[in-house]
Amino acid sequence: MTPPFLAAGRGEPVDRTPVWFMRQAGRSLPEYRAVRERHGMLAIVRAPELAVEVTLQPVRRYGVDAAILFSDIIVPLVGIGLDIELEAGTGPVVREPFRSADDLNRLRPLDPEADVPYVLEAVRLLVKELGDTPLIGFAGGPFTLASYLIEGGPSKTYARTKALMYEAPDVWGDLAGALAQIALSSLQAQVAAGAQAVQVFDSWAGQLSPADYTRYVLPASAELFGGLSDLGVPTIHFGVGTGELLELMERAGPSVVGVDWRVPLDAARARLGPETAVQGNLDPARCLAPWPAVEEGVRDVLARNGGRRGHIFNLGWGVLPQTDPDVLRRVVQLVHAP
Repeated sequence: MTPPFLAAGRGEPVDRTPVWFMRQAGRSLPEYRAVRERHGMLAIVRAPELAVEVTLQPVRRYGVDAAILFSDIIVPLVGIGLDIELEAGTGPVVREPFRSADDLNRLRPLDPEADVPYVLEAVRLLVKELGDTPLIGFAGGPFTLASYLIEGGPSKTYARTKALMYEAPDVWGDLAGALAQIALSSLQAQVAAGAQAVQVFDSWAGQLSPADYTRYVLPASAELFGGLSDLGVPTIHFGVGTGELLELMERAGPSVVGVDWRVPLDAARARLGPETAVQGNLDPARCLAPWPAVEEGVRDVLARNGGRRGHIFNLGWGVLPQTDPDVLRRVVQLVHAP
């Protein structure tokens, strides 16, 4: 029998709504914090046995319907030699930000077996450990990866990124295309190693207008999803604040579109049409409230889906660090209830 997560990702009937959480392996779990006391994030990623342990932690605790590989979207970029660090409390920091066409010479194609062998080894080990629970592989989307390289790290305005788009569209196109190919190579290798679904996190694409997304991001995203189309696995496309971009993100070619909490799920389904599966979309902050408020939110998301095929329950973004793990366990039980 097809696992519910994979069936829902393909728009097939399920006997229960599948559920997993973005950032389900992370700072909200005491067992994860214990690992982090001894190891940095990239050190965990580079040690397959540690990456496996952290990936499995939420599966054991919550009973979710899918595991997501513990890694980071910048790992392939580090693998090809870019000087990027994950700084606690900040995120990715690029030591030499991209500023001109000359910087494109610092990019090269990703050779997954040579550049990130530890990622693929973790995938292979996890597939054996997880049994019937599917493993999700992932990569960063073109706009999000480019924004880190150009800004030098996280940004509130993405001013440098947008300026480059507008001032040098050819340079931007080459950069976005190269990053799409790096992400594609990474995802193809993860699937070849055993991942049964993939998610593209273009987390910050919601900073763009529909016109700018169409012109500057959609071509590279369509190239990425086009390269995934023959792998035979569900493909998920997610970004934050992308309510005005949902139809465009679907046009890129995923089988599932992730919806953040700002758009009611029934409205999102109306925009996307009946053939597109959706993932989402409980507000992560609601999980910090007393249980009756959490339960109300969960039931509202399920009601808005209305029992239609092709729904994977998730938060509208990642689990907040201060979330009580027992709340997420109860969310899983509620979603799974008849």
